[in-house]
Amino acid sequence: MCIGIPMRVVTGDECVARCERHGTISSVSMMLVGAQPPGTYLLTHLGSAIRVLDGDEAQAINDALAGLAEAVEGRSFEALFADLIAREPELPAHLREGERIVPASGNQNSSNSKRASRLV
Repeated sequence: MCIGIPMRVVTGDECVARCERHGTISSVSMMLVGAQPPGTYLLTHLGSAIRVLDGDEAQAINDALAGLAEAVEGRSFEALFADLIAREPELPAHLREGERIVPASGNQNSSNSKRASRLV
C-alpha cells in the first residue's frame, strides 16, 4: 500500500518546491502539478507532488495518519476519524439494491462493453 503525505509549499517553481511538514523542510518535485503558490497543500509520495489539496482535505489526511499512529501505540484514535465514525457506511453503486451496471451500447457481447457502461 502507498501512503501520500500532505505537505505545505514554502517556496518553489514549476520544477521543485521546498515544502514543510511538522517543521521539516523537504524538496518536492512539482513536475506532475506545476508551480504552486506558497501555502498550497500538496499530496506527496516518494518526493513528488501528486495532487493539490485544499486545507480541509489535508487536515483529514493528517488526522487519519495521526489516528493510525495512535492505534499502533494502543491509544484512543476514534476522535481522529470523526468524519468516518459520524456516518453510516455506503455501498458502491453496483452493490446497491435495485441498481445495476449495463453496457452503454446495450449489447453485452460488445468488446467495448466493459469500458463503456452506465448505471441504471
